[in-house]
Amino acid sequence: MTRVEKNDAIEVLTGKLNEANIFYLADIDGLDAETSSNLRRSCFKDNVQLEVVKNTLLRKALEKADGEYTELYDTLKGNTSIMFSTVGNSPAKIIKDFRKKSERPLLKGAFIEEAIFIGDEHLDALVAIKSKEELLGDIIALLQSPAKNVISALKSSGGTIAGIVKTLSEKPE
Repeated sequence: MTRVEKNDAIEVLTGKLNEANIFYLADIDGLDAETSSNLRRSCFKDNVQLEVVKNTLLRKALEKADGEYTELYDTLKGNTSIMFSTVGNSPAKIIKDFRKKSERPLLKGAFIEEAIFIGDEHLDALVAIKSKEELLGDIIALLQSPAKNVISALKSSGGTIAGIVKTLSEKPE
């Protein structure tokens, strides 16, 4: 790889890091071609972009990028792949699911909306992170709950005000 090609690769990677709110660093060393293809297929299916990168190029891209990534520098040893995603827990779910059949990939680090996680021990916590859509669904369900109580009270009490008050007062909290 020539110096010009390296600089181009750094610029492309820096652009991706600046656009990404979520990326994971993983160690996929030791995966054979078939297993590696299966991992890439899983990533593609879940809209996660997987790239194998050189540590020196990734470090230079992290240094040039807009965010503060110094905590991730120590993870850049050995084989490193980067997983870009728009959903915070998607790469973690892929890694966890893939580890049912293989020892790898190992989580080196993750950057999620300005939070940095270092080490494989954070994998379960990252899987448990809810996506934006899941949080919105939970909030909507909470907001609908009181309205459903009023509607069910209206239906069960025959529509009289005394019946509604009685039904609502008997409902458990």
